[in-house]
Amino acid sequence: MATAVPPKTVYSSHLPKTSIFTRRNSTPNAHIPTLPSPLKSLTLTPRRSLLTPLFAAADAEADLASSGSITTFHGFCYVVGNNIDTDQIIPAEHLTLVPSKPDEYRKLGSLALVGLPTASYAVPFVNPGENSSRFSVIIGGDNFGCGSSREHAPVAIGASGARVVVAESYARIFFRNCVATGEVYPVETEEVGIWKECSTGDIVTVDLVGNRLINHTKGKDYKLKPIGDAGPVIEAGGIFAYARKTGMISSRAA
Repeated sequence: MATAVPPKTVYSSHLPKTSIFTRRNSTPNAHIPTLPSPLKSLTLTPRRSLLTPLFAAADAEADLASSGSITTFHGFCYVVGNNIDTDQIIPAEHLTLVPSKPDEYRKLGSLALVGLPTASYAVPFVNPGENSSRFSVIIGGDNFGCGSSREHAPVAIGASGARVVVAESYARIFFRNCVATGEVYPVETEEVGIWKECSTGDIVTVDLVGNRLINHTKGKDYKLKPIGDAGPVIEAGGIFAYARKTGMISSRAA
């Protein structure tokens, strides 16, 4: 019998993320005036290939836990309210940026959530002059990602280095774009008002297998809805990468 390989922890800046878009290497933030740099860790579990399509949420969670997926995200959270729309996530004037071009992908990351009103959000999601955010998790309220159908919205969040949004609900098209691009895990909360109990800069952990949000700063633990069938698709890097991985379409020639 094969010996089980224990989970391991690595720094997020050292771990590549597969996507249908050209990726960048995340860079540490050297200038954080108000918040110390947390230990951002990602927990990995032993890898096995996904051989069949997903049929139920329970099977999807089992695959996510045992396929070598990133299942735990830890770091600072950035808190927003209800009805965060795509213009606030990435304003329309920046939609000419092409995510498949590395320089423009990094530019999208630097502009993530730049449309939020400064009167309500004094702390920027991405510091001026930087390409990536120090916030690993975004926590929001109801109807996150409403507005237009632009795929640039989840791409900008993913390009900034954040990999998880935890919200009460999502606009349908934004949720679909998160899955299609493989950029962000859109996780829903079981209860309302969590964003009111969290503060920007709190250190949190999101456990996709245990379906938990832990706010270490506040000492609170919240239940999340299972990511379900969307999890392995996002982990693979998006819908086309998942289709190639599972044999639904032929792999690209080496």
